[in-house]
Amino acid sequence: MQLLKVYDFIAQELEGVRDIFERELLCDVPAIGDMIDQVGKFRGKMLRPALVLLAGKACGKVKPAHRIIAAVTEMVHMATLIHDDVLDEAEHRRRGRTINALHGNEAAVILGDMFISHAFHLCSSLDSQLASRLIAATTNTVCEGELMQLYYRGFYELTEEKYLDIISRKTASLIASCCYLGAKAAEATEADCQALETYGWNAGMAFQMMDDITDLIGEEEAAGKTLGTDLLKEKMTLPVIHLLGVCEKRERAKWQQRLRVQNSDDLQRIIHRLQERGSITYARRRAGEFIQTAQQAVPKTLKHDTREMLLDLASSILD
Repeated sequence: MQLLKVYDFIAQELEGVRDIFERELLCDVPAIGDMIDQVGKFRGKMLRPALVLLAGKACGKVKPAHRIIAAVTEMVHMATLIHDDVLDEAEHRRRGRTINALHGNEAAVILGDMFISHAFHLCSSLDSQLASRLIAATTNTVCEGELMQLYYRGFYELTEEKYLDIISRKTASLIASCCYLGAKAAEATEADCQALETYGWNAGMAFQMMDDITDLIGEEEAAGKTLGTDLLKEKMTLPVIHLLGVCEKRERAKWQQRLRVQNSDDLQRIIHRLQERGSITYARRRAGEFIQTAQQAVPKTLKHDTREMLLDLASSILD
């Protein structure tokens, strides 16, 4: 219910973001248009645009620039999803087939690049280039995080500290920028902009942790994407790092071998062990700590109703 209340609160503004998103991506080539329409089905709760709008409302009012920034951040996010599905060899997202499953990896990679180029084309229409510079820098950071995650695949000595660095770059950085730019476009003080940036970063860290947990114990229908890919691709997520950390040396060596998943039975065996050793619970608790920090960062001077929405949105991440 909390999340429904938040999205009802910004429904009109979000509709404007969708219109800008779709207009920017109009294409007169039917085959490309069909692929873009397929990606449109990936749009879930539009968390990043929602945060741009909420930050704007909290600090003043939503302006045309907010809708453009929100659409740009969603395009960047969509590009990362298209590319992620290629890397993960995923076949389903949001109850539909992925672009790579339908049209092949080559088409998916180029389409993801196309979303990035449209994002910066749209961003250049803003009078101030602050958003363009920050989103460009953030996109670089996201790519760094993705490359780091690729580099450390199958590296079972990965520490929690390094994992946090990876998800900070690949997920939290963009969510933090959404909050900062939403406040900035509303002409908030720099202190409030930075406070909301802190809120977004912490919420983004928790969001990625919960996404990693969902990949292990979620339901594919509810999650809207192929599950189990992290273990299949030997991505080190917090539950796995915790499991290996609490194992004795001999047991750790055994589980490092067992983490090389070959089939669904292997996957279920690992998930059972993660639950048995409290690794899922640990990761959820750490996510809760980041949510608490996010909520504490929200300035008490912001508009009361919108401040409550930001707090509720953060709480909903744990669900």
